[in-house]
Amino acid sequence: EAIPLDSFKAQYASAQATLTLVSLTYTPIGSGRDANPNLATLSYDVTFTTRLLGTFTDPGRTLLLIFEDAPQHWRVAWSAGDIFRELGTGGQLVRSTTPVLRGSIYDRDDRVLADMENPVVTVNVVKRQMPDAALCQTTLTQALSDTAAEVIQARLDAAAIDWSAEIGTLDAQGYTKWEAQLTADCRATFDSRKSRRYRAGSLMPHILGLVGYLTEGEIPAAEAIGFTQESILGRSGIEASQDERLRGVPGARLTIVSSNGTLLREIAVSPPQAAQSVWLTIDSDLQQAVVTAFNQAYSASGSFGGNSKGGAAVVMNVQTGEILALVSYPTYDLNAFTPFPALGRAVAREQLTATQADPRNPLLNRVTQGRYPSGSVMKIATSMAVIDSGVYNVDKRFACSGIWERDGVIKYDWLPGGHGTVTPASAVTQSCNPFFYEVGYQMNMVDTELLPRYLRQMGLGVPTGLTDIEEDPGYIGDAETLRTKYGAAWSFSDAALMAIGQGEVEITPLQIVRLTAAIANGGTLYQPQLVLRAGILDDVRYTAQPDALSDINMSAEALAMVIEGMCGVTIDYSGTATYAFEGSPLLDLGVCGKTGTAQDLPRPSTHAWFTAYAPRDNPEIAVTVVVENAGEGSGVAAPLVRRIMEYYFYDIVPDAALTASQQG
Repeated sequence: EAIPLDSFKAQYASAQATLTLVSLTYTPIGSGRDANPNLATLSYDVTFTTRLLGTFTDPGRTLLLIFEDAPQHWRVAWSAGDIFRELGTGGQLVRSTTPVLRGSIYDRDDRVLADMENPVVTVNVVKRQMPDAALCQTTLTQALSDTAAEVIQARLDAAAIDWSAEIGTLDAQGYTKWEAQLTADCRATFDSRKSRRYRAGSLMPHILGLVGYLTEGEIPAAEAIGFTQESILGRSGIEASQDERLRGVPGARLTIVSSNGTLLREIAVSPPQAAQSVWLTIDSDLQQAVVTAFNQAYSASGSFGGNSKGGAAVVMNVQTGEILALVSYPTYDLNAFTPFPALGRAVAREQLTATQADPRNPLLNRVTQGRYPSGSVMKIATSMAVIDSGVYNVDKRFACSGIWERDGVIKYDWLPGGHGTVTPASAVTQSCNPFFYEVGYQMNMVDTELLPRYLRQMGLGVPTGLTDIEEDPGYIGDAETLRTKYGAAWSFSDAALMAIGQGEVEITPLQIVRLTAAIANGGTLYQPQLVLRAGILDDVRYTAQPDALSDINMSAEALAMVIEGMCGVTIDYSGTATYAFEGSPLLDLGVCGKTGTAQDLPRPSTHAWFTAYAPRDNPEIAVTVVVENAGEGSGVAAPLVRRIMEYYFYDIVPDAALTASQQG
């Protein structure tokens, strides 16, 4: 035997894995006989098809055949050289990877949000060159404190004795501290590498998301497509949803080297495919203005900040669904969560611990995952539903006395004494609760599913279609879900509560801004978008297009009614947000909105809501703000929307705010 069968099988399996072999084909070239009649040769070419190196041919190979007398036949005298000829003389098959720098993320105006300009240093050792292996391992364990000792041991065990092996990484501060001792104790060498950096780490963490190492379970699949255990991949947010674009495709090189590492032959090379960069729909300056407005509101003396754990704001282009700003408060610094934090590991650990322990839950994206009762913001949907369904006439008047009673159930208005006689439009403007209790009751009498069905049709309690970051679908209850959740029967009182955004209602700010945008644009529910385009420099590979997923399908008179009611909210003497917009230049444009003050039982303090679009004619943007447990929508959320819109339309910057461009 040229080689024992079991040894050959093991070598072949190892080569197959290194090649990432999918299939192979051979082409006979010719045959010949040796002077020895029992020996013959076969010349042939082999074409390999592999996952990482593509398809390549190894020509001019020779196979040795031996004739056996008993039984009489020719057989192959297999040897390691039949895998690749140099393996027959002690060569080793090596596949190396050429990493690709992760792509950058930009805002809509080409400002860098995330890049690979955070320098880190790899620590490499050659086991034969260690002066004292035990001392070196101790020093490595101390220097690479974020890497478990058993991981360091495993990397050393796996390394060939004469080959340089990467053991771990250091940030800039760690390199300065440990370079001399690692050199003395390990004869270590160092290479520079770049890692993820976020230019304004606390500006939009809920959008950008996180990167991280592969988990143990992910390593086999990742290695199968060319990544290594040290690869950084997207974990959440844009980093995750756009990971395939941002990470690129590593290159691969297949070589045969001698036992001391000398190159014997290069067999195949697959060049790396550059990562794409991604441009977001976000306007960084607008995002900063929203963050500043929240910071100042929460820090103001005597503000609602003592009771409120957080809030959210989102700005949407009503004609496209593009999200121009998305702020979840409180925020946190993404740079504390990167594998090689630009802040330095000590500072990053402190921030990481503080963020994870913060009872306000800053990691929650309140815009897309915060589930809230909507309060009176729901009245824009209920008012359209009752008119479109024909249950209530658009011109019918209602006596809003401040109290509503049906079959022994009594509910009160927020304004003692009520609002007098109202139409559906003025009921929206003045936010008359008894009117909405009544229309909720009447819709329920027609069909218990009528109101919940209409609300879902308008995009409430269902996914918005956002794919760029994670979202919660929210919840609009009905008779079936109430029975399933609580074993309780649905009643007209549940419908009356739902009509004002209480009871079986949990929706997200993103759903409300999308509905507001649909009212502004004539009824289209666009897919919310955060990615504007992607590509490499001027080579644009992807450009987002507005995607009209559905329509709210409201009648023209239902739309006209709710627009009249919403536009009165900011200018009518009885509008619930008139005083919040008093003196604003926005009144020249026309702002149409709706306040909401939602009970959050058993807590006594209410959620403050305001949603609006502007201008009244030819609308451009919709803005929705919710502030948890902060009071009334008119006094808390509406002023924040005013500040956001004044910045967008007039560049009126909140006091002490620095724009993203001023920050550099």
